[in-house]
Amino acid sequence: MMEAPQAGSPAKIAGRRRAAGIYGAIVTASVLDTAGGHVTTPALLVAVVVTLLVYWLAEEYAELLGEQAAHGLMPTREYIRGALAMTWPMVSASFAPLLVLVVARAVGASNLSAANIALAAAIVLLMAHAWLAGRSARLHGLRLLATTSLAAGLGLLMVLLKELIITLH
Repeated sequence: MMEAPQAGSPAKIAGRRRAAGIYGAIVTASVLDTAGGHVTTPALLVAVVVTLLVYWLAEEYAELLGEQAAHGLMPTREYIRGALAMTWPMVSASFAPLLVLVVARAVGASNLSAANIALAAAIVLLMAHAWLAGRSARLHGLRLLATTSLAAGLGLLMVLLKELIITLH
């Protein structure tokens, strides 16, 4: 039987959780950017959460298959539960931007405006994850700024690509 992921080093577990959070923030931003303003707020909420759940399960399925192929062992239920729990931040990364989306709509923002505000929150979250990852790697000064700026750049690149595609149509 495979040992539970919790038996891994704390640094490796923290790194995997952080990576899952970054991936979740990117997927959240992507869905908000793509569907925002084209669907109702409830539909956008469902689209983000369902997309993340599918990505999360697919990611873990692929990981477990890869580990099974490498070690020739079937994972235990405990191992699978531990692996899913470790990468849950992929889904939970959407919670803050989605809360921002709901609050923006509740105070009168249009579907598009609320989605754009939530998208900004997702990009800020992505930057926070990058900053925390950089701090964890003991980065300081320009290196930390570059790491955080790269995350912001990725988020803004998504927005620019969407705008480019819309402009070309």
